Amino acid sequence: MADRFVIELSGRIDTSNAADTEKRLEKLLAENSGAEPVFDIAELQYISSAGLRVLMKIRKRWKNRLEIRNASPEVYEIFETTGFDELFDISKKMREVSVEGCEIIGRGFYGTVYRIDPETIVKVYESPDSINIIRTEKELARTALIAGVPTAISYDIVKVGNSYGSVFELLNAKTFNDLLIEDPANADEIIKQYAGFLRLVNEQTVPRGKLRSARELYMGYLEEASRYLDDDLTARLREMFLEIPEQLNVIHGDAQMKNIMVRDGEPMLIDMETLCAGHPIFDLQSVYVTYFAFGEDDPNNSMDFLGIPNELSERVWEKFVGYYFKTDDEERIASLRDKIAVVGAVRFLYLIGFASDTSGALFEARIGHNRKRLRELADRTDSLLF
Repeated sequence: MADRFVIELSGRIDTSNAADTEKRLEKLLAENSGAEPVFDIAELQYISSAGLRVLMKIRKRWKNRLEIRNASPEVYEIFETTGFDELFDISKKMREVSVEGCEIIGRGFYGTVYRIDPETIVKVYESPDSINIIRTEKELARTALIAGVPTAISYDIVKVGNSYGSVFELLNAKTFNDLLIEDPANADEIIKQYAGFLRLVNEQTVPRGKLRSARELYMGYLEEASRYLDDDLTARLREMFLEIPEQLNVIHGDAQMKNIMVRDGEPMLIDMETLCAGHPIFDLQSVYVTYFAFGEDDPNNSMDFLGIPNELSERVWEKFVGYYFKTDDEERIASLRDKIAVVGAVRFLYLIGFASDTSGALFEARIGHNRKRLRELADRTDSLLF
């Protein structure tokens, strides 16, 4: 998070160095003005009452409880005995794991998923201050599970090098994407199972206010994407988005095959940081983005990111809609694809707007294709509802 920064404390803090420690902390706070400090005390061996007073002075500047992480059992006992555990959000030191040589089974917006043994995976987050992201994702997964959505919930947070990770027990589970790679001849049946599971997810609902609004999120995406669109088209898309009701259906937000694990024939969601509530169209866009939009101007993308040829990726998009809506009516399928593609193209423009290279030929081709597609779709699509 941009409004937080990590301060590492080490060694001993007592009367001999408390004043110098306070000066160092004041300097760091000044250099990160406005940001909230997070104290990582993995290397702190001892803290006396003088050191505690330094932390108390800093804590008074913030209304909420500041975070102190990675306390050793000995130092944690000091905080607990003095009552500081009531004033700060203190967590004990985490166990450390290594992912060196481990199989990478997925990559998400925030990090990479590794299999560390046959029964266990760990999702490693790239940000050094990712504890809040991990905790939020755990709470979102819990919300989904209570709502009736099969999902994996982390049972541990670990240190991985200079980063942090969530540990999941998945007992030799594979993703739908793995199954597609291993058995492309059975693609249609795998796509059908994928569509059926996502429909099950979208049928579940949560109490109002429990999850953020998908429509509100996508209005923000449209605002970002509007830099590539003319004002009339942006206004038309905004009108179409606002017509979508604020539903309470569970929306994963990035429901590609790599984010659905299958264990003993039972699918379950992973990567829950994008979870929200809304109309199912906000989940179906993931299929358009992942299996069509990214490969349209870069056919190698499907092999590089998904490990499947582009023609198989496009088949997922081609077959998915009919399976999801349980229809073989080609006219209806075409209409539904158009609606989904409107939302998908907006999200795709948002995603590529944050690409590292926004000046190359590929970027320009993607902008041009999706701008033209949105214009055509807006002209022939009356509503995004279904």
